[in-house]
Amino acid sequence: SRPDRSDRPRPEKKERPAPVAPAIDLPECDDDNAKRIIAFVSGLLQHMDSAAEVKVYEVEKGRYKVILVGERLGQLIGHRGETLDAIQQLTNYAINTSKRVRVQMDAENYRARREQSLESLARKVATKVQKYRRSVTLEPMNAYERHVIHAALQDVPGVTTYSVGTEPNRRVVVSYDRAQAR
Repeated sequence: SRPDRSDRPRPEKKERPAPVAPAIDLPECDDDNAKRIIAFVSGLLQHMDSAAEVKVYEVEKGRYKVILVGERLGQLIGHRGETLDAIQQLTNYAINTSKRVRVQMDAENYRARREQSLESLARKVATKVQKYRRSVTLEPMNAYERHVIHAALQDVPGVTTYSVGTEPNRRVVVSYDRAQAR
């Protein structure tokens, strides 16, 4: 039988901080493209029963960063960012009718956090590859995530990277490179 734990103090549940829009050094944009982006994404979010707020910033001419702000946006991010990627792709398709406009979507600073975790993964795998002198094949990733891995390891001695497979199951292989290790 299990010991009685009723007398143990329970850890207090931490209050989640109120959602904060990431600090962006740009004013919110309200040009025609931004208005079209807001209209499309807001309508899409309404169909998804999400109360997220849509903020649009013009990073440079023709490149927009869209940030979804709200509580519990995990559903909009999805597993490994798949839902966020899908929303981004749909938005790009819907907005690009006449002029070429690029839209990058983010929520809860997911993109930056994912990039950090991929760089950390790359370093761990590179260490393993150098130590055991064996190739390691990573999980399938989208093009941007593969790029992050390749870039993180491009200057690591004794390690080389390349991609194998076809979308959506394309993977990065981190392999030992004897010639480079010297």
